[in-house]
Amino acid sequence: MNFPFYIAKRYLRSKSSQNAVNIINFITFLVIVIGSAALFIVLSAFAGLKTFSLSFTNTFDPDLKALPAYGKHFSITPGEENSLQQVQGLANYSKELEERVYLTFRDKSHFAYIKGIDGNYRSVTGVDSTLYFGNWGITEYNGVVGIGIYNLLNVPLDNYQTPLTALVPKPGKGSISQQSFSSKPYNELPLVVSGVYAVEENLDKKYVFAQLPLVQTFLEKDSTQISGINFKLDGQLPLEDVRSQLKTIMGDKVLVLNRQEQNSTLYRMLNTENLATYLIFTLVLIIALFNVVGAIIMMILDKQQNSKTLFSLGATIKELRSIYFTQGLLVTTLGGFIGVLIGSLLIGSQLAFGWLKITPSLAYPVEYNLMNVVVVLGTIVVLGFISSKIASSRISKRLIAS
Repeated sequence: MNFPFYIAKRYLRSKSSQNAVNIINFITFLVIVIGSAALFIVLSAFAGLKTFSLSFTNTFDPDLKALPAYGKHFSITPGEENSLQQVQGLANYSKELEERVYLTFRDKSHFAYIKGIDGNYRSVTGVDSTLYFGNWGITEYNGVVGIGIYNLLNVPLDNYQTPLTALVPKPGKGSISQQSFSSKPYNELPLVVSGVYAVEENLDKKYVFAQLPLVQTFLEKDSTQISGINFKLDGQLPLEDVRSQLKTIMGDKVLVLNRQEQNSTLYRMLNTENLATYLIFTLVLIIALFNVVGAIIMMILDKQQNSKTLFSLGATIKELRSIYFTQGLLVTTLGGFIGVLIGSLLIGSQLAFGWLKITPSLAYPVEYNLMNVVVVLGTIVVLGFISSKIASSRISKRLIAS
């Protein structure tokens, strides 16, 4: 057995003759356990919150999406559609046309986006799961709105006598004053609300869904003009392989984005918050691990006579330093393992029983991730290595000779 490891293990299990040293060692170990458990719990809670937040946008976001590289719209030819149907790894695709509109109902109004969708949209995205009440039977002059729009405008379902009205400026050049006074400068589209969806506050106030041909006519676009294509993959090929096929077919007129790229701002914000949280708790751990330095130095002073004896028996200064370095590393690593174990039990209990609630019906979202285990243990080991190295460097010939 390695000599420094053997002695360090003995020191780890044995108690000091001075009660103060024992108390310091116990507090040091307890701080490491609590710190590592807290870091793991916070990272797991944030991972769950991140997944929970992204679940809202993932309802509307497909696996891949083609958006115009320039402008707001692009055209897709029948030949390109035939080619898309032959793409390997592609389960289905759906065309859409989106534009900002002014919604009005009686004396109330709201700015939102009208999204014209074809018959494949519901099978490509998870929008069906968001239906709050009513139905998704989008037929001619029917639409589905978010619960936020529904509450703001107080528009009833299936109201054929007084439908919801969408307004959009007419496309063209020149100012409104230059247009004929006999014609309106905007297009109107009456929509009978047939259903209401609910996801989260911002999305619930954003969209009105209607038939694609209806919206194309409303916006004065032909049947080939769209603002995006949603793609659902079948999982048989890697995402990048499918994306390269789509780029080959569609050319430079579109950008093909994955889910993360479709919400780059949201992902960037969540990743920044995750990093900030990790750095804050790592700073707390760094402060806590100053206790390790103090505890090892106290142990060096307490075992000074033992060190003299070992030195007289032939142990080198390097081996004596290795003893206390190994002891510090054992303390921090063992504390980290126990802390992660405690944190895992708490996260597991939250996943199983949901004892911590956001609302009476919604448990706080957490996620058990092996990467978080690696990050916490890696952080503890690295910080333990540094603190143990600093403390063990106090061993010198002068100290042994005194």
